[in-house]
Amino acid sequence: MPAAFAITQPGRILFGRGEAAKAPGLIRAFGGRVLVVHGANPARAAWLIEALGPETLALPCAGEPSLADLEAALATARAYRPDCVVALGGGAALDLGKALAALIPAPSGPLDHLEVVGKGRPLTADPLPFVAIPTTAGTGAEVTKNAVIAVEGRKVSLRDDRMVARLAIVDPALTDGCPRGVTLASGLDAVTQVIEPYVSVKATPYTDALARPTIGPGLAALIRLMQDEDAAARDRMAWTSLCGGLALANAGLGAVHGLAGVIGGMTGAAHGAICGALLGPVLAANRAAAMGAARARLDEVCAILAEVLGVTADEAPLALQAWARVSGLPDLAALGVEPARHAEIAGAALSASSMKGNPVPLMETALRQVLVAASAAAD
Repeated sequence: MPAAFAITQPGRILFGRGEAAKAPGLIRAFGGRVLVVHGANPARAAWLIEALGPETLALPCAGEPSLADLEAALATARAYRPDCVVALGGGAALDLGKALAALIPAPSGPLDHLEVVGKGRPLTADPLPFVAIPTTAGTGAEVTKNAVIAVEGRKVSLRDDRMVARLAIVDPALTDGCPRGVTLASGLDAVTQVIEPYVSVKATPYTDALARPTIGPGLAALIRLMQDEDAAARDRMAWTSLCGGLALANAGLGAVHGLAGVIGGMTGAAHGAICGALLGPVLAANRAAAMGAARARLDEVCAILAEVLGVTADEAPLALQAWARVSGLPDLAALGVEPARHAEIAGAALSASSMKGNPVPLMETALRQVLVAASAAAD
């Protein structure tokens, strides 16, 4: 029998093409005063805002939210006194919406609850009902229990089990026509987020059942989308992203995200692009250091990737990195990571919460080698 484990997930998940049409009616059940957080382009949220009616307040999220962005949005949102919060957009919009739902009822500010840079205290009031509707396939933020906020050059989390959405609506049609670069970066994030929970030291039978079957099909769907627009591939990527979000919420992540949080806060580069650049080198470093059951899982992942990429398992990490580069993903140097800061990044990543799930302990020297590998053109 497996060891005891818990499952954290939204109260209800709708998945499939056309499911977004149900959103207005389901949202109204939470109350008439709705706060909608959307991405930089308000036109993509117009259908929902209009359907919810004139009392609806819309707030834009132009990019990955900073503490200043959160505090400004929080002041506006508290004055509005919404019954619920809806986020429609990519991972940044979902994170901002999730943080607002958590903090609007809170008697104190964000720094009392943010990890690492704040006091990390649990929420003292229940969050408002939160509804998540992703328009990209990548972060899985629609089903996770944390919101990532940039503070003083670091990306840190506001985290509480009660922050999980009451309702998540994953409609792959909302991702159709997503720009190629966004599809590539967010797709590699999604693939990373089914790999890291599968090899995590905190993996469970529940997370294994979600993560393992989606690794190969997720990468194959992403490769297809780099060739042409394909509705079936969009569906598979949306499923991969959803499974990754559920898996990471229950099994954690690893060194890719441990490093990515530091790099994102330092450079402002897109999270998915950073994860994509790191995935191959981190897989190689973990596999070289692992033994026993951890090595067996990493070998299994590399074999799955190898089958999709048409290479051997030993070649898979480098082949994945090379494919991403050829497809247009920038390396870390192009994303603004200077070699002189490698030691600083590696040192800071050691304290990141994501590192707790990594299948093997990686020392600062190994993390610096990963950064070098992710900054150089793959052969």
